[in-house]
Amino acid sequence: MTGDKSLEVQVGELLLSKNWTVGTAESCTGGLIAHRLTNIAGSSAYVLGGIVAYSNTVKQSVLGVHQGSLIAHGAVSETVAAEMALGARRVLAVDVALSVTGIAGPGGGTVEKPVGLTYIGLAGPDNLLVVRRHLWNGSREAIKTASADAALALLLELIT
Repeated sequence: MTGDKSLEVQVGELLLSKNWTVGTAESCTGGLIAHRLTNIAGSSAYVLGGIVAYSNTVKQSVLGVHQGSLIAHGAVSETVAAEMALGARRVLAVDVALSVTGIAGPGGGTVEKPVGLTYIGLAGPDNLLVVRRHLWNGSREAIKTASADAALALLLELIT
């Protein structure tokens, strides 16, 4: 964090300076990223919307995630995070879109995909597409918070 400015304030200032808009496609964070972005006064100038795509049906029907991707890789995967970000960018008609899919726990994890596994995607101008893998420890709320922090930090890093 720069000084005492929160990630969402820093992101908002940067988006405003670039005249860019942002949208989200969230699964395990349940809208937390959009919530944090819209906690900032004046955020309607750059936040166009968010989609909570908790079910695979919504991932497919709203965001255009391919059924084959879900079958081959699972909802918690780099491929699905990428498709969610691209879908959100298209559906919301934004300059940059963030996506997150993961296992917040306390149940639902496996040896291959443990609780705390999260993929964060970002789709932006000039075919920019980045997905980062994270493995968090802690409670469900801690995993959601860490994922939202990482998504905002990724956005800040890539648009700076």
